[in-house]
Amino acid sequence: MTESIFPSGWRYRALIGSVVLSATGYLGFSLWGGGYAVYRTMSRVGGGGIVVILLLVLTNYCLRFLRWRVYLRALGHVLPGWPGLKIYLAGFALTTTPGKVGEALRSVLLKQWHVPYAQSFAILFSERLSDLVAVVVLALFGLSLYPESRSIILFGALLVGFGLLVLSRKAFIDAFERRIPRSDAKPFVLLRSLCHVVHQARRCHTPGMLLGATFLSLLAWWAEALALHRILIGVGGDIPLVFAIFVYAVSMLAGALSFMPGGLGSTEAVMIALLIWKGMPNPEAIAATLLFRLATLWFAVGIGVAVLLIPRSIR
Repeated sequence: MTESIFPSGWRYRALIGSVVLSATGYLGFSLWGGGYAVYRTMSRVGGGGIVVILLLVLTNYCLRFLRWRVYLRALGHVLPGWPGLKIYLAGFALTTTPGKVGEALRSVLLKQWHVPYAQSFAILFSERLSDLVAVVVLALFGLSLYPESRSIILFGALLVGFGLLVLSRKAFIDAFERRIPRSDAKPFVLLRSLCHVVHQARRCHTPGMLLGATFLSLLAWWAEALALHRILIGVGGDIPLVFAIFVYAVSMLAGALSFMPGGLGSTEAVMIALLIWKGMPNPEAIAATLLFRLATLWFAVGIGVAVLLIPRSIR
């Protein structure tokens, strides 16, 4: 079957709404820092710098795709390389939904490859938990440089601990599931489905799997942190690598915990605030943040939409 699988309904509205929200926010940031000054600062990065930045971002995507395939294999599914890559990239189209839950679009596409929804949702949950582990670890790099961030890092660490604790307690999950009334009411059906997802996610969190996925996640998000540092150098910022990694991790963590679509607003605000605190002038801090978000978040959305718009045979 050859068709375009561009999202419709709520997925389409979520995508368009996030684009409008982001465009408005970015315009506000630019005006605040002085529109022309921001543009001029961004142009300092140059074509060569942009290529290096995008290569680092693509490295992030490749490592996360590899991790996704590892999770699929752990649940007993092996997809051919090219169809699997298309499905994975298509999920980026809805990255700007809260908590990246729109990436569950992959579940719809994976269903055509006989992957049950419970398993594809378990993979999505495992990806988010692994991302959170990596970002919290990276944030610890600069905790001593900015102790005021300890509360948000601690909160992220507590979420990681809670998630791993739940996954490690099969008896607790079974006991909770037995207490759910055997009713067809939607809340109870949803709770039973959630328990099934957690059971499937446990298969992605054996000690070996957890170690391997965390390693891939650290490499992936380290690559994006290096992209931020390259941008900061390009715009003339004298920001040490360790602090750039810290700024990246704390900003991503703030964006994730805000549950705003794609972390819009919260990620940018924290990143700009930390860069200005470090001594960067407003235009440079704003320009670096906007360029970074364009090269990461919106680059991914663009790739995802492009893949969705290309008519193709899913199989």
